[in-house]
Amino acid sequence: MGKAAFIHQHLIEDCKRGIDHARFEIYQLYSKAMFNVCYRMLNSREDAEDMLQEIFLQAFTKLDSFRYESSFGTWLKTIAVRSCINAINKRKLDLVYCDEVYDQKPPEEEPDAATLTTDNVLKAMEELPEGGRIVFSLYLLEGYDHGEIAQILGITESTSKSQYMRAKRRVQELLKNQHLS
Repeated sequence: MGKAAFIHQHLIEDCKRGIDHARFEIYQLYSKAMFNVCYRMLNSREDAEDMLQEIFLQAFTKLDSFRYESSFGTWLKTIAVRSCINAINKRKLDLVYCDEVYDQKPPEEEPDAATLTTDNVLKAMEELPEGGRIVFSLYLLEGYDHGEIAQILGITESTSKSQYMRAKRRVQELLKNQHLS
């Protein structure tokens, strides 16, 4: 077990004992990162804010199950991703993935470095179909591999890979178009 697993251990132990100021500190330390995970997956500020509250409620309720086998941030992010996927699945909608249309050929040129800002990439991601956006986010931003994504979403590993490539091409195309307009 690495040192990362012990970051904020005193706060986590205080949270397990029900000390409110420790819960507040943990929330302050992790809420922005968890909000960003939720926002990228749900593509809605309001839904992400609601989900953030649910995630911390779940985390504080399940805190006794945290065993320092990973960092607290990793444990919390796992709760966030699973909660977002469950919320998406409850919508009773099939995830819409990127079409073959974007699969034809990559853009002739890479997007200009000036367009490759975090904000521009996140804005371009908002234009992706839900399934493609989630695969793109889980792989590129959250660090999951295609096998894990396949398990989380109930798709094949090859579908995860192809959706990532299509989403990546679409984001590149959108970034190129942003630069032209």
